[in-house]
Amino acid sequence: MIDAIFTPPHPANEPVLSYAPGTPEREQVIHELERLLEQEKDLPMWIGAERVTTNDRRAVSPPHDHQHTIGHAHFGTADHVKRAIDAALAAKPAWEAMAWQDRAAIFLKAADLLSGPYRARMNAATMLAQSKNVFQAEIDAA
Repeated sequence: MIDAIFTPPHPANEPVLSYAPGTPEREQVIHELERLLEQEKDLPMWIGAERVTTNDRRAVSPPHDHQHTIGHAHFGTADHVKRAIDAALAAKPAWEAMAWQDRAAIFLKAADLLSGPYRARMNAATMLAQSKNVFQAEIDAA
């Protein structure tokens, strides 16, 4: 039993970035968009901690540009789905047994990363994968 009082941070909205010409945030997103467009990602499945690939690889394209391939996804079978469900159910007891403050810390760390060093990358990926503009991507990803 933990004999402590934990005080989670007070919730606050992220600052709204303008993405106006010449701003650092605009330059960062443009850089990430260009970087993502120059490469094709291999997109495996992850079942538990296992990286799973298959021979059934399918091209992934932005919805607004079907001629451009940004990656290849490994498609799974019903067996892969069953294994993924089983892995999630196997992980459930450990997650449930974890102290609430430790679970909260995981989500707070993820939020810090997404709103900080990975913000431009996530916004660019959201823009490509979902054909969103930067403001819509901010709402969804940052």
